Amino acid sequence: MAMHPVVRSDARYLSDLDPGAPERTSADELPDPEPLLRNLTQGVLEVLAGSRDVHQLARWMTEDAFRSLSTRANLAARARSARGVTASRPVHAIRSVHASVPVDDAVEAVVVIGGPARTRAVAIRLEGLDHRWRASSVALL
Repeated sequence: MAMHPVVRSDARYLSDLDPGAPERTSADELPDPEPLLRNLTQGVLEVLAGSRDVHQLARWMTEDAFRSLSTRANLAARARSARGVTASRPVHAIRSVHASVPVDDAVEAVVVIGGPARTRAVAIRLEGLDHRWRASSVALL
C-alpha cells in the first residue's frame, strides 16, 4: 500500500510545508494590540477618505487584506471624482475597542467610531506573524 503525505488544510501549518511562509507568533510574545487597532482604524478611515496613501498601511497588513483595502480605496476615489468632491481628512472619534482572542495567535476586534453624521464600526482580525501583529482582515461596517 502506497503512503501519501498528510496535507493539512489549516493555514497555521503552512510554514511546515513552505519554509518561506510567515512564522506564526503567540499572542503572549506580542505587545498589547489595542494601540495598533486604534491606529490602524484611523489609517483605514483616512485611506478611504483619500487623505492617506494606502501603501502607508502595507507593513501592518497581510497581502490579501492590503489588496482588499487598496481596491476599496480606488473605488472610493472614483466615487469622489464622479461627484466632484475633494479628499479631506475624516472627522471622527474612536469610542471603544472590543477585542477577543479566539485562538492563541489571533485577535478579533471591533472598533466603534463616531463621526459627525453617524456611528460606524471597523472589524479587524490581527494575526501574530513574524513576531508582530498584522491585520489579515479589515471591514468597515
